Parts: sequence; structure tokens; C-alpha cells
Amino acid sequence: MVAIFIGLIFILFTVFAIIPPNIIGFGLDWGTYVVNFIRGGVPVLSLLIGIFAVLLGFADIRDKREAKKEEEAFLAEENASATKKNQEKSSKNS
Repeated sequence: MVAIFIGLIFILFTVFAIIPPNIIGFGLDWGTYVVNFIRGGVPVLSLLIGIFAVLLGFADIRDKREAKKEEEAFLAEENASATKKNQEKSSKNS
């Protein structure tokens, strides 16, 4: 509940800060500064998202390799145990 109240306060302040004073009679007219901030921040945000995506891609490739190695080890162990069981059966039958 407190988070909703604080969020509403920040939203109202943002609207108050962006509105030019001549529209409603009050406001801080920071709209141009906000637009400039967004225009300057978009390339930086794009760079950070790109770096994050590349790191996630490398981690995904590494995880797939590890999963494949674990699966191969599991299959090798399973085949070894099946071979051992077959040898035991054949030695009992002999």
C-alpha cells in the first residue's frame, strides 16, 4: 500500500515537472530537459542491453555444452551398467 502511494506521488511530481506553466497555470516546464535526457539515455541503454544480451548468449552456449557433457556421461554410465548386467547374466548362464 505504501509503495502504491509513493508511486502515485512520483507520477504526480513527474507530470507537474513536465507540464509548462502556461497550460494549467502551474508546472516546472522541464519537458525539454526530459526529452533531452531520454534522447541521451537511449544509446546508453541500448549499449547496456546489447552487452547483457551477448553475455546471456555466451552463458546459454556454455550451459548447453555442460548439459550435453552431462548427458553423454549419463549415457556412458548407463551403457556400462547395462553391459555389466549382460556379462553377469551370461556368466550365470554358463
